[in-house]
Amino acid sequence: MTPVGSLLSADGLYKSYGSTPALDGACFSIHPGEVVAVMGPSGSGKSTLLHCLAGIVTPDRGTITYAGRELSAMSDAERSALRRTDFGFVFQFGQLVPELTCVENVALPLRLNGVRRKQAEDTARHWLERLEVDGIAGQRPGEVSGGQGQRVAVARALAASPKVIFADEPTGALDSLNGERVMHLLTEAARSTNAAVVLVTHEARVAAYSDRDVTVRDGRALDLEHTA
Repeated sequence: MTPVGSLLSADGLYKSYGSTPALDGACFSIHPGEVVAVMGPSGSGKSTLLHCLAGIVTPDRGTITYAGRELSAMSDAERSALRRTDFGFVFQFGQLVPELTCVENVALPLRLNGVRRKQAEDTARHWLERLEVDGIAGQRPGEVSGGQGQRVAVARALAASPKVIFADEPTGALDSLNGERVMHLLTEAARSTNAAVVLVTHEARVAAYSDRDVTVRDGRALDLEHTA
């Protein structure tokens, strides 16, 4: 059952890779403006849950509902469009395009959505300033530090005004100080735009930035709100 007021929810998700189960009846829900940490040991299924929620991976069974629509009822093209417009992504290693400058990387989602270059880059510069890295706008990813690069990745995730940001171990490649700063800036910026954040992590200090935790173990997700 979808919790009242949830933006994105999953019920009874099952996913196996060959004979190996990754999800075993997982449930999840998140509201607009909420930061939910998905926690669990390596191999517990938390990244598979994120990929299913984002429409990247299709579960074997179960339902995923976003803004009142079932993801399984959408075509591949509709799910791809959703990832360009409504969903933003922050990965562990940033995954910036090395040939583009930082401002071009942040502007890329907007450009893919048909926004003119000047408008897209103006928006990108705004987010680079919000993430305190406007000074490296003209540099390429290989010319900046890991902490700076991850802030650029967060700016890129926010540039298209997504409703949900999926952050998969966003501080996993950073030292503690840079990790703390990235998490502070990410959650502050997301809350200011009322975007929900699905935060996959195994670190308690990162999960501390969330509003609540969902624990995944052996493919099962304990989401107390969903079961309430």
